[in-house]
Amino acid sequence: MKALRFRLSGKTGFFKQPDVNTYLYYTYGQIHRVALLGLLGAILGYKGYNEKDREKYPEFYKKLKDLKISIVSEGNDGIFDKKLQIFNNSTAFASNEEGGNLIVKQVWLENPSWLIYILLENDQSEMIKEYILDKKTIFTPYLGTNDHMANISDCKIVDIGKGDENIIDSLFLAEDFKLRLKSKIYKYEENLPFFLEEDTERYIRKKTLASNGEVRKKSDKNVIFKDIDNNLKLVFYSEEGIYEA
Repeated sequence: MKALRFRLSGKTGFFKQPDVNTYLYYTYGQIHRVALLGLLGAILGYKGYNEKDREKYPEFYKKLKDLKISIVSEGNDGIFDKKLQIFNNSTAFASNEEGGNLIVKQVWLENPSWLIYILLENDQSEMIKEYILDKKTIFTPYLGTNDHMANISDCKIVDIGKGDENIIDSLFLAEDFKLRLKSKIYKYEENLPFFLEEDTERYIRKKTLASNGEVRKKSDKNVIFKDIDNNLKLVFYSEEGIYEA
C-alpha cells in the first residue's frame, strides 16, 4: 500500500474542548480526527460549519470522512506542553463586558508536532496528495483556530507494509486493543472527538491512547501496519473505525 506522509506542526495549537466554563477554555491534548479533516478540507477549499443552506454535515466532513488516517504524536511520551494564555478581547463581541473589554483565558499546546499518514486509495486522498506535494492550499490551514498557523513539511509518499510487532507508534482507540501495563512504559489517554453525530453535529468522543507498551488485538484480522521507510508501527482509522487488511 502507498500512503502520503507529512509532518504537521506549529508554534502553538488550540483544539477547543466544548465542555468548559465561561472563564477558561481548555484544549484537547492532540489534534483529533475531526479537526484534521477540517484542516485538510481547508487545503482543498471545502466549505465548513458556516456554510449556508446545507443539509447535515459540512462539506469537508461529507467528502473526507472516509479517509483512512494514522496520527503519530511527536510529543514527549506522546504529550505536549501546555501554557495558559491571557489576552484582551475588545471587539464588538466584548461590548457587554465592563469597560467593553473581555479578558480571555485559553490553554494552548506548545510546539505540537505530528506525523500524519493518509492511505492513497480514492480520489480525495489523491487530491490531498497533489495539493500537499505541490505546496498548494485554497484556505490557510490552522491548528484549531486562526491564532495558530499550521506548518506542513517533510512530505513524502511511503510504502506501508504489514506490522509484525505488538507495538503501536500512532494514536489508537482503547476499544480496539488491550494495553499490557508493565514498568517503564508511558501511556497518554484522552477522550478525543472521533466523528460528528449526523443530526446534531456534536463531537462523538472515543478513548484514545498513545503508548510504548505492548498491545493485544481484539480482532483476528491484521490491523497493525508499518512505514517501511522508518519502521513506525501504525493503525489507520476512518469514520467506520479501524482499517483491517
